Amino acid sequence: MRVTRISDLNAPELADYTQLTDVALRRVREPEEGLYLAESPKVIERALRSGHQPRSLLLLEEWLPTVEPMLADYPDVPVFVGESAQLEQLTGFHMHRGALASMQRPVDRDPIELLRASRQPRSRIAVLENLSDHANVGSAFRNAAAMGVDAVLVTPSCADPLYRRSVRVSMGTVFQVPWTRIDPWPRGGMQLLKDEGFIVAGMSLGANSITLDDLVAEDHASLALVFGSEGHGLTRATDSQLDRRVTIPMMNSVDSLNVAASSAVAFYATR
Repeated sequence: MRVTRISDLNAPELADYTQLTDVALRRVREPEEGLYLAESPKVIERALRSGHQPRSLLLLEEWLPTVEPMLADYPDVPVFVGESAQLEQLTGFHMHRGALASMQRPVDRDPIELLRASRQPRSRIAVLENLSDHANVGSAFRNAAAMGVDAVLVTPSCADPLYRRSVRVSMGTVFQVPWTRIDPWPRGGMQLLKDEGFIVAGMSLGANSITLDDLVAEDHASLALVFGSEGHGLTRATDSQLDRRVTIPMMNSVDSLNVAASSAVAFYATR
């Protein structure tokens, strides 16, 4: 490995790791600079297994033996090692997981290509509409991986699945589930799903809803499950174009579930 002990926190080669706690800045910087950050050795390993290319790594000394085998195919990738206090000063947070990797962000796939590649005798995809919480996005991806969802589409205003917190919460499963952004949405995007043969079912509390059990009983070969934002749920424009509005029956006066929880229930029921 190309190991460098950190002596200057302002060194240009450390720029990928600065101001990590400024979410608004990182949302802009990372896509523009073509990078994302993988946090923890397990997540880094999953990113590398998925064929993603590392730019550099930032470690505590004790993690060198763990990371070294992962980089056997990348001998020229720089590995920066520092003390805990140094790394906290650089990144803005305590690196208790011990390792960060700056990874080259893959190019977004074409939605049509993704949908056709996911085509099986039976196909299920998820659409995440305007989710703002990176933890919910990460959880939805982890649920999708666990329940065998074939692909995930995220709308233009949805939080970045490759943002550090999304990746961490997903435990790296965001690298396993094929995904891309669908734009424009819902106009254009919704019609694309229908043209590709999907029944589009939105998780909703609105009128004219069927239960999740009823949706399962309909036994659609190609199903797109749409999940709305944390505060307002599905947009009116999306709701008006759905093939099905679907409700998870509740008890004890509970009116709804967190979007990540509802995705787990829906993915399991339609598996």
